[in-house]
Amino acid sequence: MSKQREKLFTDFPPVSTEEWMKKIIADLKGVDFQKKMVWKTNEGFNVNPFYRAEDIVDLKWTDNLPGQFPYVRGTKKENVWYVRREIEVDDFHAANQEAVALLKRGVNSLGFHIQKKDVTPEDIALLLHDIAPDKIELNFSTNEGNEVQLARIVVNYIQGLNLDPMECFGSIEYDPFRIILQEGRDNADWENEVVEIVKITIPLPRYRSILVSGNLFSDAGAYLYQELGFSLSHGTEILNKLVEKGIEPDMAAKKIKFSLGVSSNYFMEIAKFRAARWLWAEIVNAYQPSCTHDCPNKTEDTCRCAAKMNIHVTTAQFNQTLYDPYVNMLRTQTEAMSAIIGMVDSLTVRPFDETFEIPTEFGNRIAVNQQLLLKEESHFDKITDPSAGSYYIENLTGALAEQAWKLFLEIDEKGFYEALRSGVVQDAVNASAEARFKALSNRKEILVGTNQYPNPNETMADKIQVNLSNECVDREVEEAPLKKLNKSRLAEPFNTLRLATEKSGIRPKVFMLTIGNLAMRLARSQFSGNFFACAGYEIIDNLGFETLEEGVKAAREKDADIVVLCSGDEEYATLAPEAFELLKDGKEILVVAGAPKCMDELKEKGIEHFIHVRSNVLETLRAFNSLLGIA
Repeated sequence: MSKQREKLFTDFPPVSTEEWMKKIIADLKGVDFQKKMVWKTNEGFNVNPFYRAEDIVDLKWTDNLPGQFPYVRGTKKENVWYVRREIEVDDFHAANQEAVALLKRGVNSLGFHIQKKDVTPEDIALLLHDIAPDKIELNFSTNEGNEVQLARIVVNYIQGLNLDPMECFGSIEYDPFRIILQEGRDNADWENEVVEIVKITIPLPRYRSILVSGNLFSDAGAYLYQELGFSLSHGTEILNKLVEKGIEPDMAAKKIKFSLGVSSNYFMEIAKFRAARWLWAEIVNAYQPSCTHDCPNKTEDTCRCAAKMNIHVTTAQFNQTLYDPYVNMLRTQTEAMSAIIGMVDSLTVRPFDETFEIPTEFGNRIAVNQQLLLKEESHFDKITDPSAGSYYIENLTGALAEQAWKLFLEIDEKGFYEALRSGVVQDAVNASAEARFKALSNRKEILVGTNQYPNPNETMADKIQVNLSNECVDREVEEAPLKKLNKSRLAEPFNTLRLATEKSGIRPKVFMLTIGNLAMRLARSQFSGNFFACAGYEIIDNLGFETLEEGVKAAREKDADIVVLCSGDEEYATLAPEAFELLKDGKEILVVAGAPKCMDELKEKGIEHFIHVRSNVLETLRAFNSLLGIA
């Protein structure tokens, strides 16, 4: 049977790219190929509708195996990743109990976020009771100014267990620039602090102590090439400083860990992680780190192991939504798939409900189980770099790397720290976030359940228990000496709009007056219902009316606030003025669904409101809220 299949393919004559293009152009029937078929990405490059073997001939890494420099295909030969869960540590005993329970459920990496200022050795001993540092990846972070103390206590604790230090693995996650990005405050002593923490953790060779928080760019709304380019600049700034301060390049590189985000841009995210490893490997290799031990990655005296990027990934916060929160599960599932196919080292999946409450036991359990499902049931850990050889993903990898590298060179010339102080990085990311907010308003970017296919009957105001990302509340303007990153989620403007409807106690009724052309009236009533549901209005749909008088009468029986006329363009010239006359003495607002050629003439007759695919959904609905007395 297998031989028959192989023969089957040889029976088909090869088709050239020119023949494919000729067929596509013919089928487009005069429509411009570039406008219709080529995707112009936010990353600064175009994506073609198809790729072929000839498109990857010049890519240098395609013959490499997993675990081979420059690690495009992964830093290891197998696709094994750590299933990580974050734990906020206020009570050390309670955190320990939570951690031990998680280890029994398949988690093999813990991220402890310690809130206490003066951590003691006894605190860490209590936190890690019954947890084996040589079996579980342990990661620690703490508040500003406590990192050095925490690093020293953790290292002393693990050394005191008399374990093989090469069997103990994890990180002290100190990011010297996080405070600038999040709070706009400088950290003038960062150079000495990174050197001190690296020296403290030298006795634990597999503990990384410097964190590059690239996920902050992702969560602020950055495009993928920006997250990658700025993260590389961040890491290089620290690497440069460590080497200047006398730390050997191999040691310095092996102490740096990258934390990146992963969004729902499925294939592009896979390519991002492949490109990240490649570019970082080239950067580190330029320092010619020495190799002090015998290993397969040794090239003359250069340590290729030092060039391995360690990547922890957290699913996106920026695209999580308040309304229809269960869709967050779908987002995080595809995001987790991108990360794992992209061969990351560890992964945290955010709970679906963290947008409106302290995550419940159910939310946390599902977040862990999403990874376990991919591992135990879908067997993602059994295949290494499954994207290798994909003409599409290989080209995305190269194109994304090229754009990120250009940005890296721009920032590297100035210096990442100075770029932060001058606000260059923050301005670029915040501009991208603003562009994405605008794209969401125009539905050029989609969040299901928020600006597309919302459930108009869903309410969330009574479910909000905690505000974790400054959403849905009036934010005080904080004075900060330096610029900081955007903290708003993408859905926040729509959340604010819809919460205003809920809290006002007024729920406007939108009545679909469907008449005339059957296909057009159905399509436009669906479009209009979807449009107004984004503000939480009540939608009253109809199958159709024989006359306008019948439709207006039914609308008034339903006590409608808005009447949407849904018909065909050719019928609006007559129907719209008639509907306007029938409704002009009532409270109802007439809206025409579509942008007919006669729109200017209809406006001259007093018809003001039109909704169509070019409408700014957010601004239009804000205007209707104002008309309806909703603050």
